[in-house]
Amino acid sequence: MRIPRIFIDVPLDENQTLELPKETSHYLTRVLRLPVDAQLRVFNGLGGEYPAQIHEASKNSVQIKTGNFQSADNSSPLHIHLGISLSKGERMDFVIQKATELGVAEISLLNSERTEVKLKGDRVEKRVEHWRKVSISACEQCGCNRVPAIHPPVTLANWLDKRDEPIKLIMQPGTNQPFQQNKPATVALLVGPEGGFSDLEVQAANNAGFDSISLGPRILRTETAPLVAISILQHHWGDLS
Repeated sequence: MRIPRIFIDVPLDENQTLELPKETSHYLTRVLRLPVDAQLRVFNGLGGEYPAQIHEASKNSVQIKTGNFQSADNSSPLHIHLGISLSKGERMDFVIQKATELGVAEISLLNSERTEVKLKGDRVEKRVEHWRKVSISACEQCGCNRVPAIHPPVTLANWLDKRDEPIKLIMQPGTNQPFQQNKPATVALLVGPEGGFSDLEVQAANNAGFDSISLGPRILRTETAPLVAISILQHHWGDLS
């Protein structure tokens, strides 16, 4: 049986006994049905992880004891900052989950002219927290010890104005921009909504230093395009072989 990996949003140390949050305790005892002395691996998103063992367990509470710190880090050497327009339904969940598995370091949620999802008020905080949980769950599954930053929605113009990555790319079907071969440390990748960016938005991105790139003759969906592009970037400059 594979040893479960659990994210805990608290400071961690070696040989530490700590009580897990109620939601995490429920997951371990009621979903995974782990007994006392069961083995775990725990991490807090700051790099590395700790082997751990369930020390005590009751209906609503689990205590664990950590072992020696293990510094192994599966993070990609390429820092990809994905800027993507908000999309409807489960598409956003899917993109965040898979982008996390592929090693993205940051995800910015964008409002553009053709964005169909408009979050306001309390919904913003609730949805961002939901997407952070999606990313955490993906980290637990894939072995990544650093949780990508999920940034609250901003306008496309605001996001473009703050970009200083050496390589900046915008997904734009029908372009023939050659793929650059010089290896950067960081990349900004911009992906539009279901209806694509407007001509003015593409021009604004180009003026901000973004090169337009295409993934071939077929037009990919908004949840497919970033994952294909991230895979290509990780293959050329990151850790996918």
